[in-house]
Amino acid sequence: MKAVIQRVTYAKVNVDNKDIAAIDHGIAALIGLEPFDTFENCKKLIDKMIKLRIFSDDKDHMNLSLCDIEGDLLLISQFTLAGSTKRGLRPSFDGAMRPDEASVLFAKLVEYAKEKYPKVQQGQFGADMKVSLLNDGPVTFILEA
Repeated sequence: MKAVIQRVTYAKVNVDNKDIAAIDHGIAALIGLEPFDTFENCKKLIDKMIKLRIFSDDKDHMNLSLCDIEGDLLLISQFTLAGSTKRGLRPSFDGAMRPDEASVLFAKLVEYAKEKYPKVQQGQFGADMKVSLLNDGPVTFILEA
């Protein structure tokens, strides 16, 4: 499982010219699921994401977590994170979890996140999403579970 997380001033997801999710100050997370990922991986990833100290304190040091600042969390499924570009010029997605399995696991990941943290939004699994955001910093990390 891979996640690209970005500290954002705002982020939103649009599907079919309609905004379906929007957050203010917080984390926008792109989640790529791979064949051997489990719900246990998902829980570890969410726990780390909401406790990771990537927000600035009053001395401008990264000492605060999403929980500390009471920020928002936007979770977006993105199978392309499991893609490989090692050979050739066309990415291979053999490393991505099958969509039917990934949709179930992603739904469980979102449900768990909402149990652990009250301010969670989500994209639409499998949709052609347009994601807009303002990266704050920029601050971007890759998490793997």
